[in-house]
Amino acid sequence: MNSMKLKAYAKINLGLDVLRKREDGYHEVRMVMQMVNLYDRIELVKKKNSGIEVKTNLYYLPTNQDNLVYKAANLLIEEFQIKEGIQIHLKKYIPVSAGMAGGSSDAAAVLFGMNRMFHLGLSLEELMKRGIKLGADVPYCIMRGTALSEGIGEKLTSLPSVPSCKVLIAKPAISVSTRFVYENLKLQELNSHPDIDGIIENIKKKDIRGIAERLENVLETVTIPAYPVIEDIKNVMKEQGALNALMSGSGPTVFGLFIEEKQAQAAWEKIKGLTKQSYLTTFYNVRE
Repeated sequence: MNSMKLKAYAKINLGLDVLRKREDGYHEVRMVMQMVNLYDRIELVKKKNSGIEVKTNLYYLPTNQDNLVYKAANLLIEEFQIKEGIQIHLKKYIPVSAGMAGGSSDAAAVLFGMNRMFHLGLSLEELMKRGIKLGADVPYCIMRGTALSEGIGEKLTSLPSVPSCKVLIAKPAISVSTRFVYENLKLQELNSHPDIDGIIENIKKKDIRGIAERLENVLETVTIPAYPVIEDIKNVMKEQGALNALMSGSGPTVFGLFIEEKQAQAAWEKIKGLTKQSYLTTFYNVRE
């Protein structure tokens, strides 16, 4: 096998709670992660000569060791002393720096693809252990689907598939630093925490309304005051009939859940003026 085409799916957080800041500076989280049918396209091509070559459709993305796909390829090349080189063609569609784990998902796809192409024989669990070296979301992006994420994101429990609905995704024309959000999160001042157990219970019941009622992300307490357009987008989605709307990750991307496609389409038209990128999609459930 000399080439391989892969899809790297985006994620949203149906619930995101931060429990504490650890002594090592990382934050301990409890999150419900869900993939959506929005993805980057990656093509891996073997080269006879050694080395890693990255090509992308976005001029501002690094194509050296500052890109996670490069780091992912290098991790396996060094560990397994792979003599051949690899060319990585990355077509980005997932919004960048948007709280949707696009870079992590790209890295996960490269690990998965190179494991197959070079016959490394690693199980998914073994790939996930290597993924955590690249970023907290990478193990989940290898696992995919619906999952409870704990620790710094590396402790994963697979959950049943969520019931289907329309998912409207909107990223305003701003970028948010994850570091800024976590550094300014005042845990001791939080008035409420997401009902993560309630979200899981309603996933098991296949109750989309029960899930939607409990959407909550503690990082909104930092990001929304700094970027009020996030709240504006949420409000438009809810006014147009969304069961609920929430910021994903550290933002600024917002998603809304809709039962009716007509309402989702109407909301999509309304938010276009507030956004740089927007997509109407569905959940991606690997077990269906």
